[in-house]
Amino acid sequence: MPPERVRKVLKVKNICKTFNPGSINEKCALNRVDLFLEPGDFVTIIGGNGAGKSTLLNIIAGVFPVDRGTIVLDGIAVNNSREHERAKFIGRVFQDPMMGTAASMTIEENLAMALRRGKSRGLRWGITRQEQDFFREHLAQLELGLENRLKAKVGLLSGGQRQALTLLMATIVSPKLLLLDEHSAALDPKTASKVLELTQKIVNGHSLTTLMVTHNMRDALKYGNRTIMMHEGQIILDLAGREKQNTCVEDLLKMFERASGDTIDNDRMLLA
Repeated sequence: MPPERVRKVLKVKNICKTFNPGSINEKCALNRVDLFLEPGDFVTIIGGNGAGKSTLLNIIAGVFPVDRGTIVLDGIAVNNSREHERAKFIGRVFQDPMMGTAASMTIEENLAMALRRGKSRGLRWGITRQEQDFFREHLAQLELGLENRLKAKVGLLSGGQRQALTLLMATIVSPKLLLLDEHSAALDPKTASKVLELTQKIVNGHSLTTLMVTHNMRDALKYGNRTIMMHEGQIILDLAGREKQNTCVEDLLKMFERASGDTIDNDRMLLA
């Protein structure tokens, strides 16, 4: 077999994960999942409740150990790496806008922590004028006026502002992999749309390799260059290129029914 021309940013091979094995609450969350991401891939993940979407992201991030299989990040096997070790290479934004930032710290202090992620820290804490200018430049791109509020406590921001800041923090030092776990789901529709537009702008601008879980089929098809669908812990659909571009929500529903032998009836928001 000829060698790969381009090293995969992420290789998930034959991953299995069962919670509470041997008990009445046993749940197979992932069943022999294979997933490969090329540099610059922006992959959206769709599926019903309990399909394994968030579990897959948590497994990649190191929150849970795998029962079987391998995870390779930028050519390095990370199965035995802890979550904080993987965080040096992975940016992550959660569904809850309150996560990912420190409410009692200022905007510039939060950004400084993100900028220095993975670097050795000395005893001296301080933010230079050059760093402040750097933060203002990046905050201005959010078009939320935060560039003029560097000294404001993050806890005073709205949910949308805080989520946009978290997105910026996760990408201010370009990560090897960006994980977005329904990061717009807790926001009102207008704010969610704004955050998704910012996401696309940042991801495309920095050519970030990205996995984005979403509950919305239209968003899954609108954003990114690939859409995968999960069902009962497995990937049952993987759309890319022209096939993805020519697929609408109705087509996706029919594909799901053919691939799974089931219908989506446990998550109405998939149809939103």
